[in-house]
Amino acid sequence: MHQVPLFINGQMQPSATSNYIDVTDPANNQVIAQVPCATDKEIEDAVNSAQKAFESWKDVPVTQRARVMMRYQALLKEHQRDIAEILAKETGKTFDDAMGDVWRGIEVVEQAMNVPAMMMGETVENVARNIDTYSNTQPLGVCLGITPFNFPAMIPLWMFPLAVACGNTFILKPSEQDPMTPMRLAELFKEAGAPDGVLNVVHGGKEQVEPLLTHPVIKAVSFVGSVPVGQHIYRTATSNMKRAQCFAGAKNHTVIMPDANKEHVLNNLVGASVGAAGQRCMAISVAVFVGEAQEWIPELAERIAKVKPGRWDDENAAFGPLISPAAKERVLKLIQSGKDQGATCLVDGSDFTLEGYEDGNWVGPTVFSDVTDEMDIYQQEIFGPVLCTMGADSLEDALTLVNNNPYGNGTSIFTNSGAAARKYQREVEVGQVGINVPIPVPLPFFSFTGWKNSFYGDLHAYGKQGIRFYTETKTITSRWLENDIPGGPNMTISMS
Repeated sequence: MHQVPLFINGQMQPSATSNYIDVTDPANNQVIAQVPCATDKEIEDAVNSAQKAFESWKDVPVTQRARVMMRYQALLKEHQRDIAEILAKETGKTFDDAMGDVWRGIEVVEQAMNVPAMMMGETVENVARNIDTYSNTQPLGVCLGITPFNFPAMIPLWMFPLAVACGNTFILKPSEQDPMTPMRLAELFKEAGAPDGVLNVVHGGKEQVEPLLTHPVIKAVSFVGSVPVGQHIYRTATSNMKRAQCFAGAKNHTVIMPDANKEHVLNNLVGASVGAAGQRCMAISVAVFVGEAQEWIPELAERIAKVKPGRWDDENAAFGPLISPAAKERVLKLIQSGKDQGATCLVDGSDFTLEGYEDGNWVGPTVFSDVTDEMDIYQQEIFGPVLCTMGADSLEDALTLVNNNPYGNGTSIFTNSGAAARKYQREVEVGQVGINVPIPVPLPFFSFTGWKNSFYGDLHAYGKQGIRFYTETKTITSRWLENDIPGGPNMTISMS
């Protein structure tokens, strides 16, 4: 049985703990590895290692830090298929989906390569006579990242490359459900030339996270996960005087106008709703059909019904199993609640099983119509391959529905009307908007900007906001005298 190591001070090391968590293959729930719950000493060792490394790493020229990212990007591309295979086996994702997971992380590393330009300050000469003012950006210190199961490559790569490129050091606590992918990322980071202690990886659950959230050495916390955990982490981190960015739940709507391209809409909705088994924080889980577009719902259901789950190495599989038996049980309960509360189940994946893998966490594609906003399947983030379809009489009605929802991660509109698209993008109270694009996840030179209960904090991930989150600004005002200046002391706050 493979026991996942810790990564502390540049070394892969076995944990001294006696408490391990099983890592299972979601396709059959067989144990494939065990991940340790790090001891208090190991957590302290990781913090001390990061703090010691920061003392020298912060003074490494920014161009040298960028070159580490260049080498890291090259290694990630070279080993993309190997990483994707590890990722697929422990998450259940199809191989193509796993390749996409890794690639979106590589794109953030490519952005981190641009850190010299992104950390440039500002200068104004002669703000007063012979006085110049300029600003510098400097790293914070030791930063912490807590990442979820659903993107074990992309989301860690949202965090530590940018933080480290800015001159910080980092402690990563990945999901205990799929820890082997992040360990491979750490291994390649060391190979790229990152000094010992710049990145540390510890494992475990809540008991391992809590001392990190309150540790006085840690300056900033990044988190992606559920709403209750996100709220707790944000409150705990900020009450301990730390910066925090916490990405939480979602209920993403697509609004379909009757003038939209029908074929384009239906093809996009199939993948955006049940792709990755719906285990995406940007998945489309609600499709709002406006006016005559409601006539397309039966055809959409027919297309989704043809989508078949399968093993990660099955080239014909559209998506894989859910991550765990608990996740499957929760999704099945919500599907049943939809039926009990009066929604019409057009496609029911509750009883799906895969031959030879009957013990896996399988849920087939599921589509509901006649959904109302009081139902549990609408109120809750399902995080499974379930699409709720709803009707609206007008764009205004659709906007009201979306804006009344407590989440604000992503939304999209399909239309051929520029006026409708512009009205929607201006008035919708959601952070990320797609126009004829189903999942509007921005490329890394922009920031990932969820709103409302989808995000707790002030500065979002990657892009310019990511740089601001991981740095502090220092402003300098200077005067160099060429000759003595006549006059007495200045008793005011004005510059003269």
